[in-house]
Amino acid sequence: MAELRGAREAIAAVLGSGAGTFTELPAPEGTSAPDGPLGWEGYDAALARAADRTGEGESVVCGTGRIGATEAVVVSFEFGFLGGSLGERTGDRLAAAYGHARDRGLPVVSLIATGGSRMQEGMRALLQLQRVAGESALTRAAGLAQLAVVRDPTTGGGWATLGAGADVVLALPGAQIGFAGSRVRPADADPSAYTAEAQLAAGQIDAVVAEEALAGTVARWLALLTGGRAEPPDGWAGGAPPPPAALGRSGPVATGWEAVVAARSPERPRAAAYLDAYFDHREEIRGDRCGGTDPGMLCGFGRREGRTVAYAAQCGTATLPAGYRTAARLIRLAERLGIPVLTLVDTPGAANDARAERTGAGAAIADLFATMAAARVPLTTLLIGEGGSGGALALAAADNTWATPDSYFSVIAPELATAILKRDPGRTRATAGQLRLRPQDLVALGVVRGIVPGRDGRDGPDGWNGRVPGDG
Repeated sequence: MAELRGAREAIAAVLGSGAGTFTELPAPEGTSAPDGPLGWEGYDAALARAADRTGEGESVVCGTGRIGATEAVVVSFEFGFLGGSLGERTGDRLAAAYGHARDRGLPVVSLIATGGSRMQEGMRALLQLQRVAGESALTRAAGLAQLAVVRDPTTGGGWATLGAGADVVLALPGAQIGFAGSRVRPADADPSAYTAEAQLAAGQIDAVVAEEALAGTVARWLALLTGGRAEPPDGWAGGAPPPPAALGRSGPVATGWEAVVAARSPERPRAAAYLDAYFDHREEIRGDRCGGTDPGMLCGFGRREGRTVAYAAQCGTATLPAGYRTAARLIRLAERLGIPVLTLVDTPGAANDARAERTGAGAAIADLFATMAAARVPLTTLLIGEGGSGGALALAAADNTWATPDSYFSVIAPELATAILKRDPGRTRATAGQLRLRPQDLVALGVVRGIVPGRDGRDGPDGWNGRVPGDG
């Protein structure tokens, strides 16, 4: 179950061996009316008791510290101080912390444990949510990363701003998470829906992380999210990451149908194998933040030759709307942080059942097409298996797509093309040939730039693959 209810305890857990580097920011000066803006009887006394009990002057502690190799602004909530609630003075401290992050060019790490807005300050407290959202937006526009660690409990406006609004959201096991706190939910609400594990399954957070793993996990994430500032290595033309080497067959296929069979082979390497071979290490984001996940779309950030690269990779299954939305979320975040993107295409096509239609397949694909088209960071795509119609093309870079020898790209699957053309099913193999979907056909048609060689440098018989990476 989740622990770390104390602000400074949480700071120490996340900074790990760097805990001694934490420097608290001075609290902003200010005065308030007796018993707060509402004149709530006994409010000043409650504040004094909270300060005596916790040793803190407010419900949040803000400062700077080194997490791994990365300096960051850290804001940590003290749940013992009036339930970690947000009031005007809390807003003052958060605004000052965000401003300091922008002045210094530092990422923001929020360690959240809060019950929401402070009742004793009424709407003046609730307005702090707009204030925090505005500070977060300014920090986002400055190209600075925001990471949240959600502790127990995190509900109300604290979850709906600092938590769910972060670029990457981690949570402690068993943490209570939800917009509705336990005292305001419907009487018949399922309590298991308001847990870190349930939020992970619903695509609302990226990972559940045990307390003992927090320091290392947050350090790795910060190194990746700030890694777009590094100079691209030699050989990264225009800053675009090179496509991975082929892991499967290295020779050409003779026919279109042979290309289809090779791409569909269960022995062919899939996305996870390519990502593991390509990156020194990587971390995954999860979910579309709309209640959906797609295990057939892997998204995250990895380290390659000292540089961070974002990745979105199909795993050979029909891609769900949530998968397209997660990929679009990944690419937009990478663009904001100045991180190049690698995509791996491998799908028979977009999921087209009734559930996919009800959950917005068309809109999700359209959004990904638009996100790829508008991206200003370098994009590289490798077709590693099936390239089925628009569901595959949506993830492909318009001018920097490559293919492996055991892949194909087609306007539609040969079987479906045969059906649409009202041909006898026995003509499917011939139709595959007519579609000119083999890797060498794709090069000749200008659909892909070239066919990548294997890790041993082999690229098949002379002349069969057109261009290979590095040809310009």
